[in-house]
Amino acid sequence: MSDQTDELFDATTALLPPLLAALDALRAAGRALHPQDVRAIAQALRPFQAPLAEGRNQFAEADWPEHLTGFKDCGLEASRLAQRALSDFSQSAGAPQPVMAAYKALGYLSRSLDALYPLSRMLPPVSRFFLDTGALLEDDEAALDARAQLLCETPDLPNTGVMHAGNSDSERGGFSLYVPETLVEGDSAPVIVALHGGSGHGRSFLWSWLTAARSCGAILLAPTSAGGTWSIGEPEVDRERLSAMLEFVRERFEPRPDQLLLTGMSDGGTFSYLEGLASDAPYTHIAPMAASFHPLILEMLDAQRVRDVPVYLLHGAKDWMFDVDVARTAQQALTAAGASVVYQELDDLSHTFPAGELGPVVRWFLETPGSAGGAGG
Repeated sequence: MSDQTDELFDATTALLPPLLAALDALRAAGRALHPQDVRAIAQALRPFQAPLAEGRNQFAEADWPEHLTGFKDCGLEASRLAQRALSDFSQSAGAPQPVMAAYKALGYLSRSLDALYPLSRMLPPVSRFFLDTGALLEDDEAALDARAQLLCETPDLPNTGVMHAGNSDSERGGFSLYVPETLVEGDSAPVIVALHGGSGHGRSFLWSWLTAARSCGAILLAPTSAGGTWSIGEPEVDRERLSAMLEFVRERFEPRPDQLLLTGMSDGGTFSYLEGLASDAPYTHIAPMAASFHPLILEMLDAQRVRDVPVYLLHGAKDWMFDVDVARTAQQALTAAGASVVYQELDDLSHTFPAGELGPVVRWFLETPGSAGGAGG
């Protein structure tokens, strides 16, 4: 190798390990976040700051040729945003509302992942970082390595990868979309529609589900609600928009008619009940997470539809916003109504997205026969 090649290799290897380690730590912080634990989590994140800063400095100071400007820019932006997430989370413990400050800091995590993702097409370690072992049907390291390599080697195909439609951070009502890089014209694929929580955004929420979708070869649609949250009081408001987004996907790709999952977190989970179990809904499976529920919801829905659609409920025993009894009530009411329900209660989970826990959900979705969908299917 030339001296310049050596320098660029060293710069890349100086940045990637501390960057990926920091991003993993931030994911774990989001998974563990609870109002009482903000200070302890902030302290646990501090050791990741210095190695990332050192790696970023070496990466920035390298003599990058013009044709690698895009590569350099991705690395610098992803590391800058990761640094911001670490720094802001570190300071959140002293904020007037620590948990809200921590949630805001974690917003930079999704932006860092967005910036880093293009490198998954070039670097196997980054490709592997964006995979979820639990969501692979072959649950072993060899399968993980093989898929990471495959996704790096697959030629760039049109209309694949991560895309956004009217869905910048300042826009509402648009959507973000992931289409597997291996999906060629004529191939069919499962579809996951993932709804963010209250005050959330589809562009950020896409990254909560992307590793699972990428691992199992599913199309992932992450809409953004028109208002600050989903129209739970008037479901038809967001229902029409979701229908149009699904039609966009159908016109361009080949969704599998028996594998269309609607899932959501918090308010998105609550809306999953209302939208996914509506009599004319196209969804074949629903998976509400950390969602609110009242038995009266069932009185608003078609009884046969409730019996037909498999449901996966996931809730944290430490949820401080929607007590776990809400989920237990949902399980009992849905089961009594004849629904096929899988219930997963995580003892250590707060009111946060269950990162690292999607494998069982994905396997259930792919292996459990679903409904045929309603009139929209």
